[in-house]
Amino acid sequence: MITEIVCVGTELLLGDIVNTNAQFLAQQLARLGITVHYQTVVGDNAQRIKAALDVAFSRADMVIMTGGLGPTKDDMTKEMLAQYFSKELVFDQKAFADIAARMKKYGVTEISQSNMKQAYFPAGAIILYNENGTAPGCVVEGEGKIAALLPGPPREMEPLFMKYLAPYLSQHTDKGFFSVQIRLQNIGESAAADKVSHLLDLCNPTVAPYAKPGGVLLRITAAAADQSQAMSIMVPVIEEIKSILGEHIAEIIMPI
Repeated sequence: MITEIVCVGTELLLGDIVNTNAQFLAQQLARLGITVHYQTVVGDNAQRIKAALDVAFSRADMVIMTGGLGPTKDDMTKEMLAQYFSKELVFDQKAFADIAARMKKYGVTEISQSNMKQAYFPAGAIILYNENGTAPGCVVEGEGKIAALLPGPPREMEPLFMKYLAPYLSQHTDKGFFSVQIRLQNIGESAAADKVSHLLDLCNPTVAPYAKPGGVLLRITAAAADQSQAMSIMVPVIEEIKSILGEHIAEIIMPI
């Protein structure tokens, strides 16, 4: 399942905040065996969000979006997604009750129209109830495509992903990605790559060199049903790397 991560927020484009959501999602999706081919950041603008969806769905089976689910006028991710899938927005009573209860904790007893709009979702959506904020997420399916919407604040997005979206996504994959990292010393990236060049064309596992502060990193990654199977795929390659670059190996970091 080819996936694109789309993070919505003008503050990201301005550099006001660091986009940690994309990093978190990419790491978690890899563990689920879901391939991320693209990442996009788009501002809080209806036409540009719509354009980003057009591009994303032209090249991906699933789009996971963060941001733009708040109560203000420039929070329009759900609205644009509903338009994309030609679905009307419908009211969800549980989402509204959750929002009202949370607002009451903040000392607000009357829910504004702005907050109420957070309880509307594209018709037929799977709602991901937010226990850490007032912006629930949702999953929308249609025409062989999947879109998942998550709130922007990491303290809301991350637990919601782990509790609700990850179990949903696990139904769509039968494998995960597992990596072993080999940290090298006293050798440059190009020299290391030349020595193991015949391994860089492998498909499963893959081998990729990276220049890092303090040395070079070789990452060996296998797609497999579980870690045990992944290790059986990676061990022969790891052993070959050890035989070629053994004198330069400082550390081998196994998958967690």
